[in-house]
Formats: sequence, C-alpha cells, structure tokens
Amino acid sequence: MNGGARSKDNAVESEERDSSLTPDPSSLTSTPYSLVLGIDTGGTYTDGVLLEYHSRQVLATHKSLTTKRDFAIGIERVIESIQIKDPATIRMVSISTTLATNAIAEGKNKRVALLLIGYDPELISSFKMADRFATPNYYYFAGGHDLYGQEKEELDLPAILAQVNEIKGQVDALAISSYFSPLNPEHENRAYQAVSSVCDLPIVLGHQLSTNLGSVERATTAALNASLLAVLQDFIIAVRRAMEHRQIEAPLMVVRGDGTLMSDEFAARTPVETIHSGPAASAIGGRSLSRLDDALVVDVGGTTTDLALIQAGGVTVSEEGATVGGYKTSVRAADLLSIGLGGDSHITLKQEEAIALGPERVVPLAYLAHQYPQVRKRLKALARQAQAPLDWLEYWFLLREPSSDGLLKTTQERSLVEFLRDGPRPLPEIIEHLDVLHAAQIGADELLRQEILGKAGLTPTDLMHIEGSYDLWDTDASSLALKVFAQHQFKEADEIRQQIWRQANEMIVRTIVTFLSGKRLSLPEGHAQVKDDDIGHWFFYNSLYDTHPHLETQIRLRQPIVGIGAPASLFLKDVADALHTDLILPEHHQVANALGAIAGTVMVTEEILIYPRLSSSGLEVLGYYVQTSDRSGQDGGREEFEKMNDALTRARALSQERALGAALRSGADNPQVVMEELSDGLDTFRIRAKAMGNPRLES
Repeated sequence: MNGGARSKDNAVESEERDSSLTPDPSSLTSTPYSLVLGIDTGGTYTDGVLLEYHSRQVLATHKSLTTKRDFAIGIERVIESIQIKDPATIRMVSISTTLATNAIAEGKNKRVALLLIGYDPELISSFKMADRFATPNYYYFAGGHDLYGQEKEELDLPAILAQVNEIKGQVDALAISSYFSPLNPEHENRAYQAVSSVCDLPIVLGHQLSTNLGSVERATTAALNASLLAVLQDFIIAVRRAMEHRQIEAPLMVVRGDGTLMSDEFAARTPVETIHSGPAASAIGGRSLSRLDDALVVDVGGTTTDLALIQAGGVTVSEEGATVGGYKTSVRAADLLSIGLGGDSHITLKQEEAIALGPERVVPLAYLAHQYPQVRKRLKALARQAQAPLDWLEYWFLLREPSSDGLLKTTQERSLVEFLRDGPRPLPEIIEHLDVLHAAQIGADELLRQEILGKAGLTPTDLMHIEGSYDLWDTDASSLALKVFAQHQFKEADEIRQQIWRQANEMIVRTIVTFLSGKRLSLPEGHAQVKDDDIGHWFFYNSLYDTHPHLETQIRLRQPIVGIGAPASLFLKDVADALHTDLILPEHHQVANALGAIAGTVMVTEEILIYPRLSSSGLEVLGYYVQTSDRSGQDGGREEFEKMNDALTRARALSQERALGAALRSGADNPQVVMEELSDGLDTFRIRAKAMGNPRLES
C-alpha cells in the first residue's frame, strides 16, 4: 500500500482511540456484574457500548469508522478498543446491522432463482408485479392450492427439476413459493425434497417465513431471504471470529427489524428479518436512555436521519411489512422514516443555484485535510480567487489499494487509481487527466461502491468545526472551503452557514410532519419558489418563520423529541423550537444505537391457521384444519378436527407450546406468552402466540 494510504489508516486508528471512553480496567473485572457488549454498524460509524446489564450503567463507549467493504473490520476495531481485561466477564454480545438493508439497496445480495408454483403468469404480467420479486430469475410451474388449502393443480415436479438442472450453476441460492402455501405447504415441501436431491444450493421456502396470504410479498420475502443467506452467515462468522480474537465466549444476539432480539443461529436462517435492524436499535436505545414511554426518537447520523415513534414504551411497528430497496416484504419491522441527511451530507448547488444538502455522503474536507495537509494549501489558494467553480471543492482520493488487478476492469479505472496514488485530487483535475467532459463519464461507480475510492467535500461536519462544536480535524480547511462556497454565491460565509442550517432544519421538520401525519408535504427548496396560492406551503413556512403580519400558524408536536447520534444537539435544537416541544439529549446519546442493540427483548411469534375442510362441491363444511408451518427448526403439519371449538383449543395449546420452545432456543430467559385470536373471515382464524423475555446471559 502506498504511503498516503498508510498514513490515513494510522490517523483513523488514532482518531478512534481518542473517541473511546474507557474506564479503569479494574472496574470491569473486579465485580460480579453482568457485562454485555452492544455494537451497531451504521452508514458512517460502528458504535460500541459496554454495559452492566442489570443496573444499565454504561462503562465504556467507542466509535469506529464503518468499513462497508467488510463490516467485520470496524466491528473488530470496536471490540479491541473497549479494553476488557477479563473477557470472561462478557456475558452477551448483541449487534444491530444495516448489512441486509444495504446489501439489497446496493445490489450486493446474491443471485437467486425464484420458483413460483401455482402463480398466474398473465395476472403477474398484467398488473406489472414481476419487478417486485427482487430477482430477474423467476420461473412458473403448475401446482399450488386454493383459499381452503385444496390442491388447485397437480405439482409439475419434472418441469421444476429440469429448470433447476439448467440454472443451478448460474445462481447462488433458490427460493420456492407456492400459491397459498401458508394454508398447505405440501407443494413447497415436495419441491424442496426433489430439488435437494439434484442440487446442493441453499433453498428457502416461502411458508417458513410468513403466514401472510399475500402471494407476491411472500415470494419477494423468500427471494430476498435466499439472497442474503450467504451475506449474513459470512457476517456472523466474522463477528464470531472477532469475538474469538478477544477470547469472548458469550451468546451472540442480532437485532430484528422490529427492535427485538434473536440468536445468531436464527438470524443466519432468516437474515431478511434484520431489515431495518439499525434504525430499530436506535429507537430502542433512545427509549432506554430517556426512560420515556411516549416520544419521537430522531437519530442524526453521518449518513441519514431516522425517525421512530415510541408509544406506550415500545417502538411502533408496521404490520404491513417492511419495504426495502423498493421491494415490499412480509417482514414485521419498526415503523420508520429515513432521509439522506446527516453530518457528512454533501453540500452542493443545484442547477438553479439553490443549495442542496445530501443525500450523498462524503468525507468532510476537515478530515481529508487532516490526513493530507496539501489539501488545505490548495483550498487556501482557491479562496484567493474571486469566484472559483465549486467543482474544485470536491476531492476524490484512494481509500485502499485494489486487492487484485481484476477489480480494475478498464484502462480508465487503472489510470484513475494511478493518478490518485499521489494523494487526493479535485474533480476538475481528474476530468482533465482522464480527458472526459463530465464527472458522469469517469465511470468509477464500482470503485466507489467497493470503497477503493472515496469522495470528500463540504459537509455540516465542516460547519461544526467552524463553529467550534466539533474540532477533531482541520478547522482552517473547513473555513476556507466555506469561504469559496460563499464567494461563489456572492454572500458572506456566516450568511451561507446560517442558510445551510436553516435548510437542514426545514428538511427535518418537514420529514417529521410527513411521518406523523401520513400526508406528503412536497415543498420546494427556497422561499422564492413557493406558490402564493398554495395553503400547505404557506402554512408550513409561516409556522417556521412567522412571516404574516396578521395570521399566526403553528405545528405543535405533543411528544418531546429524543435526540440521538453525535450531531443531534446541533441539528435538532431549532427543530424542537419550530415544533414547540422539548429536545431531550440523554447521557450517552451519541451511541444510543449501540445501547439499543442490548436493550431489546427476545420475542418469537408463532401463528397457526384454522380453516374449513370443504366437500367436493365446496358447499358443505366437513371439518376444520389446524395448519402449522415448519419454521424455526420446528416440524410443521396439518391436523383435522370435526368441530371448530376442538380446532381452536388445539391451535391455542400448540401455538403457545411452539412459541415458548422457539423463544427458549433463541436465547430468551423465562419467556412469557401473550395470545391473540384474529379472524380472517370465511371461518378462517389465526391463533398468534408471542413469547417474550429478556435475553439469557451466559453464566
């Protein structure tokens, strides 16, 4: 690796040591406390918290830069940096991760073939639902069941086997979804047995993931789960390896998308359930630190700002299923809203010269100049010009050497990497060197995605350096960059700085109103573009700035805002004022997301379906089926009863027994079971058992 890259790595490690809060090591080893370690991998930072579980006393915290090319690197840095003299004192490790969400959004999930049994190709095509399957490799086969679990058409096993033999070398996993399989999974199970005999790829069955009868969402969930199996299994192995390096032998838990915990074994089988894991952990952490049962949790990170509502002591959950990367799933997850706004959001100009804040995340110029002093010298020269083009404030730099020449597929990519080996370069120099007309022609998306290259620019973190609220790096570089930006706008630097913060405030307030009201408030950037006759626009801006001489408007938030994340105090003070509510910044709010990874409870839900068995004519009810799915390592099956009351009694006992057993296997300590009975109409019922308990700590 070149010298510049080495110096960068060393500086990062130094910064991480400075950001840790480590107590006297003897305090971690001389007591019989139950110590637990929580870790959260966010878009910018990986945070760690060492906690005494029963007293909830925070003993140490640490922040490390997230390594997206390999999340385990940042995680191992956190584990190593929280100095624990005796690893045997750690009784549990719990982790929240954006890995599944990011893998789907960035296209890093594995190739999957989706086998659709009993689906109607014409129906899927006419309603344009094929794009929702989360894979382009989907195939239709005869079979499936109807609304009463009766075979709709004979299963075409020969066609399935022929197709699998043809494609098994072209994909990484298989997903099988049969029509109405939650009511009768026979065709999925038979297909699994047959395919397993000719193929050793991982296979996921739709009915094992969801009892919802939405066929498209269930197929999508199965396909996404299959695509994430290898990704999350590799991740869990890497986390386990990091724990072994520190000689930590403790249960490993993973945060679900609804904020509850599951064992690493469960997570490895159902990685799709970790969608929204990170933001859910943030909400749980905010609730735990603030001890408020009703509040709006706003997590301001480096990349995004995430909103979640706490009601009656719990995070509100969307029963409709989480959406990720545009794909609607059957996964139960926290009701969240995220926007691309954070401490490292890129501050640029739109074509109409309006300031744009995010959604792209870049490295702050203060940090880049801290690593490469020549950047500050170049910014100083740039600031002497009357009006320099803002492209000169965007720098590209080499984050790491490609691990193999195969990663550099074009001459232009090789030329770009070679050009950046001597240090960061402003964008206009790169465009000139590569002899292209525009940045879009550089073609470096893959190098940026794999974190071989990085981008730097002006960010809110630079503004924090200028204001003195955050001064780890090169404040002079931030001031020079803002001066260049202001000169381009023919304004003073302070005026531009206040305008940027005002815009961030507007973005967050607008997002809160949208999130809580369920009404979309599409507002243009900049007051000059607001239509005079639009009452929504006028009401919103008048509530923020009280501009009307006669009419006063207010939007008042009834709950307090719990701010978490390192920049929360700077981003949210004016937001709380605008919404006429209190801003609460609890102690350790900077790492609340990592604390949320260990503050949740273990919960397992078991649903059993009851539906009628009809005569051949379909007019007479002959009895009732009790259908269980083979989920969580438990065998499923179907039992028949003559009377509805007998079926209900059996379903209640069975759901409670299965939920309790699954919760114990997933690491719950003394779980308690709550029962629900839901009617789906047409003599069809769901018996739902939720087994909940605190995580079981290793003794």
